[in-house]
Amino acid sequence: MPLDQPVGPLAPPLHYGGFWPRFAALCLDSLLVVPMALLGLWAFSSRFYLLLYLVLDFVFQVWYEVYWVGRWGGTPGKLLLGLRIRKTSGEPVGSREALWRAAPDLLFSLVGAIALYVASLQIDPSHYRELSFLDRLTALNKPVPAWYHPLDILQNVWNWGELVVLLTNRKRRALHDFLAGTVVVIVRPPQPPAQPSTLASANGL
Repeated sequence: MPLDQPVGPLAPPLHYGGFWPRFAALCLDSLLVVPMALLGLWAFSSRFYLLLYLVLDFVFQVWYEVYWVGRWGGTPGKLLLGLRIRKTSGEPVGSREALWRAAPDLLFSLVGAIALYVASLQIDPSHYRELSFLDRLTALNKPVPAWYHPLDILQNVWNWGELVVLLTNRKRRALHDFLAGTVVVIVRPPQPPAQPSTLASANGL
């Protein structure tokens, strides 16, 4: 894993992580959470397991998006690809910044989970168990609370806004970066000082 850059007056300039490095880290994170997604497929078999999964999934998101970022400066995908989340000053982030970065997605996830479980309560338990996985998803989309639809629109607006803002500023900060006062940087290991012989060769001596 690449070494962290020093911070302070003598620190080298920050190298901001652009769209493609961040996209690659997102894809890697998506692969790393596949086991959790597969557990979700099984959890839809009953309302009890669904509730248990929704709670467990939210706790997992907090651990993945808040604890990892606050403790190590990035999600596993970012860390593996040499990206770090920093304050705009270049200092390491803490729990406060990590929580603010993740807050919108956690809120959307929590309210969406509540809507999904409320919808499941509107379906007869015996009928629910007889449905296939795809039929359950279809059935759950029908009785969702009315307040869920504006939330779904708001979430889509937020997600597209994240992309637009990321692509239109020099430091490649997304909306959640502005919210938390953070920036994503590429971390490079410090270069060893040049040897005298190397300097002499460079000067043609």
